[in-house]
Amino acid sequence: MGTVEHDWQEEQQRVDRMVDEIDKQIASLQQHVGSMKADIAKIRKNFWEDVTVNFDDAHEAAETYASIKQQAEVLSERERSHRHAENQLKTLFRLKHSPYFGRIDFKENGEKESEKIYLGIASLLDENEEHFLIYDWRAPVASLYYDYPPGPAEYETPGGTITGTLELKRQYMIRDGYIRSMFDTGVTIGDELLKEVLGKHSSTQMRNIVATIQKEQNRIIRNERSRLLIVQGAAGSGKTSAALQRVAYLLYRYRETLQADQIVLISPNPMFNSYVSTVLPELGEENMQQTTFYEYLEQRLAKTFRLETPFTQLEYVLTALHEPGYAARLEGIRFKGSTDFLQVMDLYIENLGREGISFLDVQFKGEVLISAQRIAEQFYSLDASLRIPNRVELLAKWLLAELEEKARLERKKPWVEDEIQLLDQEDFQRVYQELRRRKRFSGDTFNDFALEQKLLSEMIVNRHFKPLRETVKRLRFINMPAIYRQLFTLPNLHFIPHIKDLLPAEWLNICEQTLERLDRSELAYEDATPYLYLKERIEGFRTHTSVRHVFIDEAQDYSPFQFAFLKRLFPHSKMTILGDLNQAIFAHAVNSDFEQLSSIYGDIQTEKIVLTRSYRSTRQIVEFTRGIIEGGDRIEPFNRGGRYPTVTQAADTTELAAKIKERIRSLQSEGHSTIAVIAKTASECQEAYEALQGEMPLRLITKETISFEPGILIIPSYLAKGVEFDAVIIYNASQTQYGRESERKIFYTACTRAMHELHVYSVGEMSRFLRGLSPDTYIKES
Repeated sequence: MGTVEHDWQEEQQRVDRMVDEIDKQIASLQQHVGSMKADIAKIRKNFWEDVTVNFDDAHEAAETYASIKQQAEVLSERERSHRHAENQLKTLFRLKHSPYFGRIDFKENGEKESEKIYLGIASLLDENEEHFLIYDWRAPVASLYYDYPPGPAEYETPGGTITGTLELKRQYMIRDGYIRSMFDTGVTIGDELLKEVLGKHSSTQMRNIVATIQKEQNRIIRNERSRLLIVQGAAGSGKTSAALQRVAYLLYRYRETLQADQIVLISPNPMFNSYVSTVLPELGEENMQQTTFYEYLEQRLAKTFRLETPFTQLEYVLTALHEPGYAARLEGIRFKGSTDFLQVMDLYIENLGREGISFLDVQFKGEVLISAQRIAEQFYSLDASLRIPNRVELLAKWLLAELEEKARLERKKPWVEDEIQLLDQEDFQRVYQELRRRKRFSGDTFNDFALEQKLLSEMIVNRHFKPLRETVKRLRFINMPAIYRQLFTLPNLHFIPHIKDLLPAEWLNICEQTLERLDRSELAYEDATPYLYLKERIEGFRTHTSVRHVFIDEAQDYSPFQFAFLKRLFPHSKMTILGDLNQAIFAHAVNSDFEQLSSIYGDIQTEKIVLTRSYRSTRQIVEFTRGIIEGGDRIEPFNRGGRYPTVTQAADTTELAAKIKERIRSLQSEGHSTIAVIAKTASECQEAYEALQGEMPLRLITKETISFEPGILIIPSYLAKGVEFDAVIIYNASQTQYGRESERKIFYTACTRAMHELHVYSVGEMSRFLRGLSPDTYIKES
């Protein structure tokens, strides 16, 4: 028997032993889980029987409370243990399918023998829980596997640096308890395991990458020093995957002090949230909080305005080139996302401390109880050295006191007596109980009619005044839309020092467009963050102090203003910023870069990691797509071969549809499960959907889509960001559709979604971005 066969046999025997051990632990844990489940059911059934209930006096009530609390804590502890055991079971079942993916033989300096260390998605201890049979990929020693070839190596532990020699690095592909492939990296040229993984068909869910983490990705995952970690990564470089493994690593590393709900992922759209939702559960961890920036804005502003979505804004930018006012809107989008506008807002807010805050009358039954003018006078009479939110808080207390006085006067009015006559029996019973409590009741009748009337009047007026008090407590007496509107009704803002030099050339037109929308109770997407910033600076910021880590994906699509807002929103969080400047497709992102983040976040520990190697696409697709953008030669393709992209011209839309249908049939016959027809805009997607209907099932993806299934998808370019497909068909890459320089990055983004095949079509003249490519990077078809 040869050496390779002998090694393979020995390794398979070890896998068999691991599967047997896992089966034993599963059986034991299942028995334990069953026992706990029965115990929980029993506690729930007998909960009140095991609690002493007595409310006769304060002492007995306190004992009753303590008894209930103790029983509830017992139940809660059992339920926690049960959930933990259930999660352990899920992990064991995953380990049984594929116990580990790697092995390193490491000889620590000073030791006589090396230790064989097997790495999997979770740890496995022997039956005595003394020795590791499998190490979790997040354990400190596992960094050797990701960071070093055989030879001198070292890794960090909480106790210091361990140095030694990595004698063997072996990779496995184990499925259903059987080794499908195995090789030593010192023998095999190239990363065969990575090639095998990347060569598979795409999935509607992102996979975990623990078996194929690269050294540069490992730096992202295990970074613990930086308060601000910026990852600039080429399309398909694995930055999002690395970020999700980073979340899993942090939950493992700080498992005693960090919970999943203290981590927030801000992603580009709801469909992306669905796409990444299975990665952490696969690794035995709970999902972090997931949202989009727009969802947060909508939750805060939807009761006041009809809020434009970022995708509606982008549709306008892509399609309204020849509409009146386009240039002003475009400049407005860019300016309102800039640090210059942030400076304008800060100067404006500083001035509001002296004058200009608008308030609303406090009204009751059509009459003004407290006028807006009187509220303003009271506000500006307060100590001007106090911050605006502190003065607003004092103003609210004053208003509540004023309302109390107004309520006292209101009780004597005729309408109150009229309502007393209409009260139901329940209200009278409530007053009866109050009189009894005051020991003013004897026999069968009230002995104090005046007190009864007073209590009934108080009850009625309090009931009517409750919404007014809520209005004051929620600071709804501040006329925030008017305050924001005022910024655009004073065109040159000469009365505020230093502002004029910050305003753009189109400022008057920007003001006019903004006021038109505000008058319709609409808020453009570019106004949403500034408006909310103004609101928070006046009312006080609603900060999320419990959040410890924030991950922002597709960060190139955020404006400097939005980053400054997020910094205030999460003041105590470490930030992981992930993006690709070559995919910056929003108008406010023109000429932006991540260098501005350092000035926004100030003097904090910052690290920037640049990922230049692209893993998603075949070498042929990467060599094609990198020619589309400036500086694309810095992008390195992973050496996975495939077919060349094709470029095809059609005479008209009828011929275009026929050619694409033929291509889709061919791709389906080759087994591709996700085929994306990517059009530039939503309207073009609708056109493509109608043109391709009939012979095959199609799914039209819109901004409301929250998940996608395998099949043929018609999807706008901007919604395809962050996801990948077996094959991509660019619906119409003509000069008409992709001719402006501002459309270069959106075209690049669409093309880089392809894993295995890319086919580009155009009606008439091809885009200049295609004409500039080397003919050696694609096949031209007729």
